[in-house]
Amino acid sequence: MSKKTNSVTVLSAVDAKLQKVHTQSLDLSFNELLDMYVSGELIINPDYQRVFRWSEGAQSRFIESLLLEMPVPPIYVVEVKEGRYMLIDGLQRISTYLHLRGELKASHLTPPINKGDVLKLVDCDIVEELNGMTFDTLGVALQIRLKRAFVRVEVVRKGSDKKFKYHMFKRLNTGGELLTGQQLRNCTIRLLDDKFNDFIIKLSTKDEFVTCIDSITYEQRLGAFDQELVLRFFALKNDITSFKHDVADFLTDYMEKVAESNDKSFFVYKDEEKIFVKTFSIFYNTLGDYSFGQVNKGAITRGFGVYQFEALSVGIQPYIDKIDLKSKKQLEDISQKIRQIKLDPTFVSLTTGGGKNSPGLLRKRIQFVVEELKSFFSAI
Repeated sequence: MSKKTNSVTVLSAVDAKLQKVHTQSLDLSFNELLDMYVSGELIINPDYQRVFRWSEGAQSRFIESLLLEMPVPPIYVVEVKEGRYMLIDGLQRISTYLHLRGELKASHLTPPINKGDVLKLVDCDIVEELNGMTFDTLGVALQIRLKRAFVRVEVVRKGSDKKFKYHMFKRLNTGGELLTGQQLRNCTIRLLDDKFNDFIIKLSTKDEFVTCIDSITYEQRLGAFDQELVLRFFALKNDITSFKHDVADFLTDYMEKVAESNDKSFFVYKDEEKIFVKTFSIFYNTLGDYSFGQVNKGAITRGFGVYQFEALSVGIQPYIDKIDLKSKKQLEDISQKIRQIKLDPTFVSLTTGGGKNSPGLLRKRIQFVVEELKSFFSAI
């Protein structure tokens, strides 16, 4: 193919995608955006709202910037049902203005922000006289200036291709709002389909699962790491051959596959939920919150190890139907066997230290568990 022919082909491909994209630019005041939010015309997805984490100092300096009429980066929304807008970029700025006006609810923060709580300005370093003030104490002139402060709003219209909206959110927020991998997936996948997202979130709250991963940190929970572990379980159990290099991309790709699949047999929700619940009921009833702990000085600890999680939760799958949760004797025997596996020097080597995230080592640690359990279950 000649360079000229290739250029024409590429141009045609770009133009074909452009025909599926409809955008509009608006200049809206922050007060208009506030009114739209209160009336339900501007939607902030709860998964996205949980990403709000600006400090009060950062919030205050943004308000100071508005008062000083400094340029504000644009925000991005997509048009959804009934002409409403859903925010896909600009969360920290919009949430800050909502907080200033007492309309923000951010229960995920410590301490939580409830509706009615107002931002008291702190750490303003250009106009230090602003520190200690709230919207109500600013005075009418500055209140009006804030209300009228405008921002460019880029709208992706409702007729635009759903996949384009998805990719736009993903690219805008890769680094922009400091989302974790799972937070980004939670927000973006909803632009394709809600069902798998809601399924993962629901399973992440199951008591048995929560107990087994009890040692993950508060920051990890805030970043939806518990939900990522649910996704990781299904992705490795069902699609491990697709894992080639990067875990984050592998998990995102699998989530996309499930969300976009029109084949109901590709992911049977009822069956997958039963497998998930039984898997973590087994660990809950054997090692509990020590299930995925590392070994330290010859003893199993409560600390969480993701390599342990992968190897044990996936490695036990070939034998899941042989396990009777009502048999106390069998559960005691399984507990002893899992402890034996966890203390084995080979397994310890496969699940500790850095650089163990390659496909080859992942398969080795899972296969180690499969082989160790094989003789145990063959006797049942």
